[in-house]
Amino acid sequence: MKRFSLQITVEMPVGSVSDFLAGHSGLSKSRVKDAMNKGAVLIRKKGKMLRLRRATARLNPGDRIEFHYDEGLLAIIPPSPTLISDQGQYSVWHKPAGLLAQGSLYGDHCSLARQAELFFGCKREVYPVHRIDREASGIMLLAHSPQAAARLSGLFRENRIVKRYRVVVRGDLAAQGKKGFIDLPLDSRPARTEYEVSSYDPAADTSDADVFISTGRLHQIRRHFDMIGHPVMGDPRYGRGNKNRQGLRLSAISLSFLCPFSRRAVAFSIPPAD
Repeated sequence: MKRFSLQITVEMPVGSVSDFLAGHSGLSKSRVKDAMNKGAVLIRKKGKMLRLRRATARLNPGDRIEFHYDEGLLAIIPPSPTLISDQGQYSVWHKPAGLLAQGSLYGDHCSLARQAELFFGCKREVYPVHRIDREASGIMLLAHSPQAAARLSGLFRENRIVKRYRVVVRGDLAAQGKKGFIDLPLDSRPARTEYEVSSYDPAADTSDADVFISTGRLHQIRRHFDMIGHPVMGDPRYGRGNKNRQGLRLSAISLSFLCPFSRRAVAFSIPPAD
């Protein structure tokens, strides 16, 4: 599988981006066009790196272009998200496991942000305002203007959005009590994870629990439960003896907050995964 990155400063006028990159990469024009459509080509405009998708776009001397090619990634057919609610200023989505919140240098076709752009016919701006792990499923908000993104991001930053998760962890989590919390620091920063056990399956030796977090450290829920000896089932990174074929058993099942646009309390939820 080919994987490379090119960073090129254009020195003379170029007829089309696809011709230019095919010549520099050794790829066919059709492969270049596919990579461009999937977000693997970026150009610097006014100090920002923007994705360049139009194969016939013209390049001028001084333009800085980047081509990040990952054949394996570009071949992936992403799972489809589901629109839960369109609130105008923002939309609410059910992100399936395996879909990123947003893209990387190597493309964005496997991201919720890009899938939402395509869903709306590329007629609406899309701004992710929070994230959940690629391996996890659940509810996510996408803003549709810079102003909406700022307001919603502020709610997350100020912990004014109540986030509820459902996890399946290894072992009897309720052995020390049905309710509890984990406040072990992560990356030298405070972190707190609260949980309430809903059931225990002695045959599988697993516990189902609802989880609430007031901080948003990287992989916080997964790391915290691993640290207390109850790793999330199916986690490909943390814990031992918790692997299975059902994927990561972690889902963001509800969000509730005071909408900064309607000034009304809103709540969005999905059923816990089986």
